[in-house]
Amino acid sequence: MPDLRPFLHRIDHFQQRHAVLAYPVAVVKKFGDDQAGYLCALLAFFAFLSLFPLLLVFVTVLGVLLRGNPDLQHRLLNSALADFPVIGQQLKTNVNGIGRSGFGLVVGIVGSVLGARGLADATQYALNKLWAVPYVRRPGFPHNWLRSYGLIAVLGLGVLATTGLSAIGAWGGRGAFGFGVQVASVVLSLLVNMGLFWLAFYLATASEVSWRDQWLAAALAGVVWQVLQITGGIIVAHQLRNSSSLYGVFGVVLGLLAWLYLQARLTVYAVEADVVRIRHLWPRSLFPPPLNEQDKQVYRSYEQIEQRVDEEPPEKLRQ
Repeated sequence: MPDLRPFLHRIDHFQQRHAVLAYPVAVVKKFGDDQAGYLCALLAFFAFLSLFPLLLVFVTVLGVLLRGNPDLQHRLLNSALADFPVIGQQLKTNVNGIGRSGFGLVVGIVGSVLGARGLADATQYALNKLWAVPYVRRPGFPHNWLRSYGLIAVLGLGVLATTGLSAIGAWGGRGAFGFGVQVASVVLSLLVNMGLFWLAFYLATASEVSWRDQWLAAALAGVVWQVLQITGGIIVAHQLRNSSSLYGVFGVVLGLLAWLYLQARLTVYAVEADVVRIRHLWPRSLFPPPLNEQDKQVYRSYEQIEQRVDEEPPEKLRQ
């Protein structure tokens, strides 16, 4: 059998010499080194866990505040579910039957807070791991709780902003300036999403990661989110059609999980791109050995992550 190693090393050397190849290769390689796929699954699970209680609260509040205006209730609910192409209509059908009693509101609030708190904690864990922040320098109690509830507030703000902008785009799109209003709504939504991602990333990472270092991740995540709203319906429709034919009503659940996982995965890739840029972790070796300096830097960071206590000064250790 022919020895392919010389050929593979030539390919490796070629990509390392060209930044247009070396940078994305380094991002993908770090994603695999971080086992970030498991982090994406964790984020998707807690996002799924918090979604239905959040919808329960939203529907209940709409029912209380807009009891005499069912048309406005319908429009606002459609706007809130615009973040979930194809599945949004299925979700609306399933949450319409939820009772709007005081008990339902309490259950929904408790469930959404617990689920959102799990999502916020998982986000802190994932981003600090991607940035290779040692355990000893991550926020502890009560600061981690405050950051988590700050993230929950950003999540709620994002839902309200998305709902409002979607409603403006839908209502304003009917007039003479409909197309211009819709374009302006998309652009404004993109800028708002970037700002919210930037704030969320800042809250989710330890203070040693500067907010200035995270602008690229926020910009990429905002663009990805916006593109998914426009084109994601095709992906979800395919997934939902295949899974619904096999699993019936559970196909909606599988389609929603696939949608949330896709969003989490692309968002994590955006963060990885920023980490590689800031830490200068490219080029990377595709077929080691040998390891280059960037490879060694990444692998050393995994040892540093496990530091859980401050090291004592040498004179104290001798006492």
